[in-house]
Amino acid sequence: MKRNLKALYEQRTTKLNRMKELLDKAEGETRAFSGEEQTEYDTLAGEVRSLNATIKAAGDADALEDGAADEGAHDEEEVRSFMSYLRTGRDAEARAANNLTFGANGALVPTTIANKIIDKVHELSPIYGMATHYNVPGTLTIPYVDASEDDITVAWADEFSTLTAHSNSYKSITLTGYLDSCLTLISRQLMNNSNFDVLGLTIARMAVAYASFFDKQCLKGTGGKATGILAGVAAEHTVTAAAANKLTLDELIDVQESIPDVYQPGAIWVMSRKTRAFIRKLKDSDGKYLLNPDATAPWGYTLLGKPVFVSENMDEMEAGKDAILYGDPSGLAVKESEALEVQVVYEKYADQHAVGVLGWNELDTKVENAQKFAKLKMAAG
Repeated sequence: MKRNLKALYEQRTTKLNRMKELLDKAEGETRAFSGEEQTEYDTLAGEVRSLNATIKAAGDADALEDGAADEGAHDEEEVRSFMSYLRTGRDAEARAANNLTFGANGALVPTTIANKIIDKVHELSPIYGMATHYNVPGTLTIPYVDASEDDITVAWADEFSTLTAHSNSYKSITLTGYLDSCLTLISRQLMNNSNFDVLGLTIARMAVAYASFFDKQCLKGTGGKATGILAGVAAEHTVTAAAANKLTLDELIDVQESIPDVYQPGAIWVMSRKTRAFIRKLKDSDGKYLLNPDATAPWGYTLLGKPVFVSENMDEMEAGKDAILYGDPSGLAVKESEALEVQVVYEKYADQHAVGVLGWNELDTKVENAQKFAKLKMAAG
């Protein structure tokens, strides 16, 4: 028999809210509890503990009565209830779609559903982790030799003859710092009425969101701020495919051969999942698939001897798009004056009965060694 514990949950939430009000008032006035407040707080705490015990006992009793054989039907019933809520209640809470509110996420969420939350898988490249990082304040200038204007040459010479002077041409890239941030609000009522760690889940999902953001900045850059690798690939290292929606083995070889041998050991491929699927179907002149099984590679396959990584931030094989990146990620400079910091803010959103999870970071990216990268660009169409 499934017991209706809604009233018990409501009583517990009311008492927890009152305990929070007492704490907030004392903290706001920078003082200890008065005698009456301490007594009330202790009484409420005891009642909450009793309610927790009662709710747990009721759940245990239900489990014993229903038995393991009924679990499937029980789950199915709660799934139907939950889906019904989503269909009827989502529009009313659309304004809070970016936040975790009790109305949008916690109202009548059954225990079985709360334990089955499965997050979206994000496919990201290792570019950010493999790049060259500079954790320095202010503006960073990195000098480099402009090979196109390098005038140093060696030639045979005669004794006592006058030598001709040569010189190097030096240029530089400059990295500053651009702030990025993320804020999510979590309903206190949702936290109080859920049997999973809402706060921990939110912080973990924020970390994933930042990882996707970093990956995109390293590959593409956005908003006229960070400059990604694809924008920094030299023209002589850009191979343009003959078609707008397909590629060939010869074109991939041309991309790989754009990189000097000295930089090949650390090189990797980065592309979208659809592009990789297309390449998986390519065969060489002997009828063998182009991708080769390799137990030591991250994905289990290599392309022309190099590991392949998928990123959701890479474009598909479409007209004029940069579909494939190849090279050594250490050629990208990543400057972080302020490393990612995630803070849990309790007081600011107290009047909304919510907790804020706030993230701040300062980032800039630029290619510091263009010789380490090449790309395949699809034909214009």
